[in-house]
Amino acid sequence: CVSVLVCGCPWCWFYFYFQEVLPVLAAKHCMMQATAELHQSALANQKKKFGEEIARLQHATELVKTVASRYDEYVNMKDLSDKISRSLTAAKKDNDFIYHDRVPEVKDLEHIGKASLVKTTGIQTPLSQKFTDLFEKMVPMAVQQSVSAANSRKSDTVNRLIGSMREATNLCNGVLASLNLPAALEDLSGDAVPQSILEKSRAVVQQGGLQSIEQLIKDLPELLQRNREILDESLKMLDDEETTDNELRGKFNQRWNRTPSGDLYKPLRAEGNNFRNILDKAVQADQVVKERYTAHCEMIALLCKPENELSAAIPSANPAKTLQGSEVVNVLRAQLAQLDEVKREREVLEGEVKSVTFDMTAKFLTALAQDGAINEEALTTSELDSRYGSHTQRVQQNLRRQEELLSQIQVSHQEFSALKQSNSEANNREEVLKKLASAHDSYIEISSNIKEGTKFYNDLTEILLKFQNKCSDIVFARKTERDELLKYLQQSIAREPSAPSFNVPSYQSNTPAPASGGPNPAPRTQPQAKPQPPARPPPPSVTPQAASTSAPVSTPVAPSSANPPPVAPPSQAQGPPYPTYQGYPGYYQMPMAYNPYAYGQFNMQYMPYQAQGQAGYPGAPPAQQPYPYPQQPPQQQPYYPQQ
Repeated sequence: CVSVLVCGCPWCWFYFYFQEVLPVLAAKHCMMQATAELHQSALANQKKKFGEEIARLQHATELVKTVASRYDEYVNMKDLSDKISRSLTAAKKDNDFIYHDRVPEVKDLEHIGKASLVKTTGIQTPLSQKFTDLFEKMVPMAVQQSVSAANSRKSDTVNRLIGSMREATNLCNGVLASLNLPAALEDLSGDAVPQSILEKSRAVVQQGGLQSIEQLIKDLPELLQRNREILDESLKMLDDEETTDNELRGKFNQRWNRTPSGDLYKPLRAEGNNFRNILDKAVQADQVVKERYTAHCEMIALLCKPENELSAAIPSANPAKTLQGSEVVNVLRAQLAQLDEVKREREVLEGEVKSVTFDMTAKFLTALAQDGAINEEALTTSELDSRYGSHTQRVQQNLRRQEELLSQIQVSHQEFSALKQSNSEANNREEVLKKLASAHDSYIEISSNIKEGTKFYNDLTEILLKFQNKCSDIVFARKTERDELLKYLQQSIAREPSAPSFNVPSYQSNTPAPASGGPNPAPRTQPQAKPQPPARPPPPSVTPQAASTSAPVSTPVAPSSANPPPVAPPSQAQGPPYPTYQGYPGYYQMPMAYNPYAYGQFNMQYMPYQAQGQAGYPGAPPAQQPYPYPQQPPQQQPYYPQQ
């Protein structure tokens, strides 16, 4: 088995399956079926089907015998076989003596069915109450753009309605503060603090008083500076990378062929400029809030004092008890109550407008499927009219109702002022009460503005951090691209030749002749070949006797030398290329027999040569054989004179 597992060929696996796996599977099958028959026989006994019990036990016995005879080496069936045998013996004994039930054939037995262990239940979707479909918001790009535009229109509508209601509330508070209402109606005694002023004082103290506003105003510059630093650092990364890119572009010129950083960073710079404009407008808004706080700081601090100190700070006036039961006072109080009701209704309307929610995705998908295009403006406008139409009408009615009430209050206040006793003390008291009421309204507005400003700066910090990450990512990508391009350019420059290329002359090139149709090179001038020398005549055959019978010549003895000067080898192997020339008078050509390299290889005897008017050279001794190489001469007198 180990060898089969080690080998990975299909035939080995086929052999392993049929020799090892298949017998084990067959034995397990028989054993499981025998066990099932055993349990089914017990069930038949409970149902009083004793013949079926015996038949199933007999079938189980046959299965056990089959396993024992064929697959005994793979499984052990002894325990199961003993149990089946005991059950079969007891069943036969009871049936033979008591029941006498007919034993059916195995083929007539009912097939053993499946047992239902658990109760099946249907799958309910979603499986959890907190289930969220991740692909629910995946829509086509056209639908996504239309949904973004629709949300923008919805935000504009909501902001317009809420802005108009808040503006009306500020106008109402300003008018009432200028008329010193309702404090003028409550201050008919002339010496006590009006109840409305006391309520406003408690409201200011509960919201933290002067210290909370000062702390919020103190935190605004830090938040602003943090946002400016994030924005400046983001833009500085873009500037540094763009400067480096421009320097490398000026260095490599046309080789620096990637997209310029200035063109690539235009959207990011536009977004950064937008953030800078937002911060500038926020600084202007902060300055307006600070100026308003400075203008009302003294009166806000007065509202934060206890009641006795507040009463001492308000000037007293002569009592006007005659006005307490007048009709003008009652009319003013009724009108102020109606105005308060209008303001409460406006607050409810503001909450309802903010709570309206709807999703245009389904309508946009339907329009895209039916028409192939989305008319976003028409669909969004109709949906906004249906959702906010009733709220818009109620807001307009509320504003008209407030305008009417303010007109009536101003007329009634003129009558009330005419009835009041006019003196300097009363005017001073009324002026202080007006400032206290205006200080309360300013405190509420300043606190709300500063809290909105703090939230604005914190939200802007998150947006600027995302912008910084975006800038950092693109700068890192550009830096990686720059390093790769710079490495490639440096390698290409290193592979370039240091000297400029030049054209090789045509006579030095071994290139083949150009194909037909190309330019023809200039004809090359070939030098004239030198004439070949005539063939060398064969050497004459001369006998020593003929040499000895020649005319006697004087044989001058050359001075011997231990080291004769070296002889240059001949340029050609065939002797002199030209005929012998006698030369000028007194000059004789070197005899051929003198060169041992020329004739030594033919084993020719050294032949003396004698020209006219010149003594012959000494001949070689006849007893010795010529050598192909010159021999060392005997020790004689040196050829050159010694010092």
